[in-house]
Amino acid sequence: MYDFDSNRPIYIQLMDHIKMQIVAGAFSAGSKLASVRDLASDFGVNPNTMQRALSELEREDLLFAQRTSGRFVTADQQKIDGLRKQLATEYVQQLLETMKRMGYGKKDLLSLIQSIMEEM
Repeated sequence: MYDFDSNRPIYIQLMDHIKMQIVAGAFSAGSKLASVRDLASDFGVNPNTMQRALSELEREDLLFAQRTSGRFVTADQQKIDGLRKQLATEYVQQLLETMKRMGYGKKDLLSLIQSIMEEM
């Protein structure tokens, strides 16, 4: 069961989650996805909601459907790599904006990141 944010449409959250799984390699390029019903059950959502999320991902060319075989992740690794970079850039920009509002300057922020990375 997935924990959804009540402030955002569920189908968009599903799209974001599936995108993250694609860029993280949980769904590899060219791999087949489970059925709409199975995915809906896994996430605890209505199959129509899952269908909408998957249809939107098809429009974005991240997924494609084969009439009798189901849905697949794009085989275009460059597209996946581009999405990965785009998502990472968005997360870093959000982090930097938040840190700036907290009063961190470039030098302090780089020092903090280095310190945290050394602890990991």
